[in-house]
Amino acid sequence: MNKFITVILVLFFCVNIHAQEQNLLSGKYSTEDLRKILIPYDKWTPFPRLDDRQGWAKADTSAMNAYLRYAENHLDYDWPTVPATLSLLIVRTGDRYEYQKISYKKRIVLANMILAELYENKGRFIDPIINGIWSICEESWWGSAAHLPKTKEYSGLMDVTQPYVDLYTGVTGGILAWADYFLGDKFDAVSPQIRKRIHHEVNYRILQPLMTRHHWWMSKEPTGEPPNNWNPWICSNWITCVLLLEKDEEQRAKMTARVLQVLDEFVNPYPDDGGCSEGPGYWVAACGALYDNIVLLDLASNNAFRYVFENEKFRNMCSFVYRMQISEEYAVNFADAGPRLGIASLLTYRIGKDVGDKALMQYAAWYGGSTNADYVRGHYARDFFQLFIQDEFRKADKALLLPQDVWFPDLQVAIARDRGGSSKGFFFAAKGGTNGESHNHNDIGSFIVYYDGLPLLIDVGPPKYTAMTFSSRRYEIWNLCSDYHNLPTVNGITQRAGLDFKAKDAAFKKGKSSTVFSLDIAGAYPKEAAINSWKRSIVLNRGKNVIIKDVIDLQKTDDIVQHLMTCYPAKVVKAGEISIDYKDKDGSVVPFIVRYNAGQFDATVEKVKLETDSDEGVRASWGDVIHRINLKAKMPKTKDVYTLEVKKK
Repeated sequence: MNKFITVILVLFFCVNIHAQEQNLLSGKYSTEDLRKILIPYDKWTPFPRLDDRQGWAKADTSAMNAYLRYAENHLDYDWPTVPATLSLLIVRTGDRYEYQKISYKKRIVLANMILAELYENKGRFIDPIINGIWSICEESWWGSAAHLPKTKEYSGLMDVTQPYVDLYTGVTGGILAWADYFLGDKFDAVSPQIRKRIHHEVNYRILQPLMTRHHWWMSKEPTGEPPNNWNPWICSNWITCVLLLEKDEEQRAKMTARVLQVLDEFVNPYPDDGGCSEGPGYWVAACGALYDNIVLLDLASNNAFRYVFENEKFRNMCSFVYRMQISEEYAVNFADAGPRLGIASLLTYRIGKDVGDKALMQYAAWYGGSTNADYVRGHYARDFFQLFIQDEFRKADKALLLPQDVWFPDLQVAIARDRGGSSKGFFFAAKGGTNGESHNHNDIGSFIVYYDGLPLLIDVGPPKYTAMTFSSRRYEIWNLCSDYHNLPTVNGITQRAGLDFKAKDAAFKKGKSSTVFSLDIAGAYPKEAAINSWKRSIVLNRGKNVIIKDVIDLQKTDDIVQHLMTCYPAKVVKAGEISIDYKDKDGSVVPFIVRYNAGQFDATVEKVKLETDSDEGVRASWGDVIHRINLKAKMPKTKDVYTLEVKKK
């Protein structure tokens, strides 16, 4: 009997530990615990109040002057309304930017004016700030027109009787909450209706809906897909509104507990290796926003959330971004990330400091950080944090780690370079995973090759976002499809989207002279492609070449075409050899070649002109033209081996 009880206790203990691991944030404290550890509303001072001039004297002067200059240039800003017809463009033409130009600009101006008043404290921005708050409170919809529910009941306009919280509804609430915190007394001196309006609108548009209605970004329901960056991004503004505006301490604790539960819906399914499936370009809105939540909660609880910074999974999430770096200019850009990564340097430095990751701090310091007043403040609290760390940041050690080999076994992304710590020589990155990832491209088994830190074979990257980008027609956009990645089209069939389309047997083997990534990509294609197996391996032979080897087993062979994408002119110089006019750092052409079996394939090169409005994102990365190399099998066999070699001529 005693043995039986012991076994039961051990099992219970193990299950409990697992539950805690699965609920890093919500599993630590009960609602009653939160009620005790949260600093009361009227005593919490996360940043100096307006009348604490000694406190504001410590803020970075150059940054504050930039905000002041911007605000002075907008003293006569007219606070425009947002016409209904601009919102309707999302369903009429697919355009989202005309609406966003007005909506975003209002929030930018308001955010900068708040900072300018904090710096100057003369009252000359108070009336413009009040006008901005009132104008925004009178908008029918605080979010983006592109984020409205895609149903006939909405059809491009907000149903004001059914408040719904998207990214920029949360952003707006966060800005208004900080305005109330810093300038509430100034508002009351003008009229008590100003703060009353802020509290009413935030409560009606954000707090009540989030506490009473399920939003798709809160969990995997109903799509079955894990939440993406919307979850921590919105939560970071949600918790801001809760901590700064909710005066009832019981409700404040209850709402905080709910935020933590929703955040764990993001954290729990996140891979243990810390890999961000949305790519490094979205890391700042995913891991970065998760950090925003934690650091605010830590400030509001006398460091009760400090334990998160010691969690291995969270630390892996933080290190992801610098491990994806190719060179000073480029980063791995799978999914909807662009190849040139603009990082939020000061945020990244703060994350590195809190988790004790020296390499992350050095990476952030390498890129530096200047104050840019003209951007949408999706995470407004970051501005206040960075004001008090600028001097330390400028003096910080700078370095790029550039590890030689990186493997994310859960995400199934592999990276290898000729030499660790250097962008010199060959570099490749390749991916497995699923085609059901957030911001997915149908790209299982695709790869990129760089040389001396510059692109050679590329991932084309994302289109300009329109109504079509995140609709049921997403994969009608050419550059999201597998035939415009470094992948084969098999029997006329390309890869398909969804969690069921995934890689198998992904493996990574690193060695002194070579590194190999291998996987079976057959599962990324539908059954009509008639693939039994397509085993692809990508080999970096250090200082020599990159080899792509495909071992195939098909049920039939109607048609097979291998595709390769490059940002440079390419041509078939002779049977079995394609030349690519790679350019080095000085702009000089250095020929590279792709060798293939001329007995197996006929090669052609086509120009892909980037002419449409949707191509704007690709043009920004690669110019007006990219090139697609097509290797068409002459007499395809059901079982065969294809080998491509990429090397310097």
